[in-house]
Amino acid sequence: MFTARRKIMKDKGAEPDEFEESVAQALFDLEATNSELKADLKDLYISGAKEMDITTGRKAVVITIPFRLLKAFHKIQQRLVRELEKKFSGKDVVLVANRRILPVPNSNLSSARPRSRTLTAVHESILEDLVYPTEIVGKRTRFRADGSRVLKVYLDPKERNSSEYKLETFGGVYKKLTGKEVVFEYPVQASE
Repeated sequence: MFTARRKIMKDKGAEPDEFEESVAQALFDLEATNSELKADLKDLYISGAKEMDITTGRKAVVITIPFRLLKAFHKIQQRLVRELEKKFSGKDVVLVANRRILPVPNSNLSSARPRSRTLTAVHESILEDLVYPTEIVGKRTRFRADGSRVLKVYLDPKERNSSEYKLETFGGVYKKLTGKEVVFEYPVQASE
């Protein structure tokens, strides 16, 4: 198990739990056995993993990765997710970058926070991470009569067959991570 330990590095040297170690072991096994992913996985590691119940009988594995490794993970994400979904059979796997939200500075101009550290920007980035490699082509906020909000997210219809079975998972994971309700759809194509 010691060799799989280098595949997970938690903040401030915290110990990974059992599930996180199993995900790290799966990544290590993929690096050892899968020749096409070996070179790409060599320097990559995760910062955490959680198993979430989405609906009755449906679970998702949410893997958090360091932000600075996001671009490297994006290069191999489709192949990696496919292999990890085989290992964790019956569970959808999603990768989300670890981002930090800074509090609003109190009227001191010298401590202005960057736009990328605001709550809104982080939530939008989580949304894009969840659906990657599918692109978001539109967003609508729907206000219900009872005052609640639902964010409708329209995804690129070209990627429909690769991500359609995961739409429920995307919505459930986003709700658990941010507390916001979201519905994923594909825009209706006008027939000519």
